Amino acid sequence: FNTERIDHIYVDPHVPGAGLYLHYGDLSDSSNLTNLVYSVRPDEIYHLAAQSHVRVSFEMPEYSGDITALGTVRILESIRKSGIKCRFYQASSSEMFGASPPPQNEETDFRPMSPYACGKVMAHWTAVNYRDGYGVFAVGGILFNHESPRRGETFVTRKITRAIPEILLGKQPYLYLGNLDPRRDWGYAPEYVETMWAMLQQDVPRNFVIGTGETHSVREFAEEAFSYAGLDWSKYVKTDPHYFRPNEVESLQADCGRAREALGWEPVVRFRDLVRIMVDADMRKAGLGPPGEGDRILESKYPGRWWKGD
Repeated sequence: FNTERIDHIYVDPHVPGAGLYLHYGDLSDSSNLTNLVYSVRPDEIYHLAAQSHVRVSFEMPEYSGDITALGTVRILESIRKSGIKCRFYQASSSEMFGASPPPQNEETDFRPMSPYACGKVMAHWTAVNYRDGYGVFAVGGILFNHESPRRGETFVTRKITRAIPEILLGKQPYLYLGNLDPRRDWGYAPEYVETMWAMLQQDVPRNFVIGTGETHSVREFAEEAFSYAGLDWSKYVKTDPHYFRPNEVESLQADCGRAREALGWEPVVRFRDLVRIMVDADMRKAGLGPPGEGDRILESKYPGRWWKGD
């Protein structure tokens, strides 16, 4: 099992009161998925699994399509065959909008520009078809980029925040990135996860766009992160064509009107807050004393909540 991101909540099932049980699954194995659905009989499924790295999808298009697109078909077929009244959340992606100009909402055309995005478009429409054709309570959450200190280390935001303590400690002279111009709508992942749950509590299944409505470039993220740590980003950040994508989505910006009206969605953590939260966490992991503003932001905006800056 790859359990790194849930180790903090995992309890051995032999311990009295344990409520979390892990099951092995593989999105390429339909019989395995069907057996899981039949044995667990879930009330809700949050389908977050995919080959989710856009750059990697250009190098592994067949695998990305099999897992991201057909994996969704396999889960939905398992639900349909079982007859279980299970609510299904499909983790759709803002990358599906691709070349469509911002801002993007639930009615914006999908114009995917990567194998990853193509797979997500198929998965999204599969969920819609199972909703319309078979009555499955299926919701497509079209989430724009959502980040936290738990973000994978190969994704650009985490590459940036993780490089800062390495540079401060003298372990890394430079940070190499790809295209610095693309603009993204970055938000705080824990808020988005709570909204996933809210989508499945609605009386009628609908698709929802979730984001902040703000857009910033990769360059802005790097500049904000380095300056927060007292560094001049231009002295340390270099571009490497190896990290450029064959196709690049220029700008993604969420229009969240439907979610605001139906779910009460309103992001609390904004761009500058997010950067500080992530930099503080990575500096702490490296054994450095962080500036601490990110921790103060979380405590002031979410006092007493279960999530922390690490």
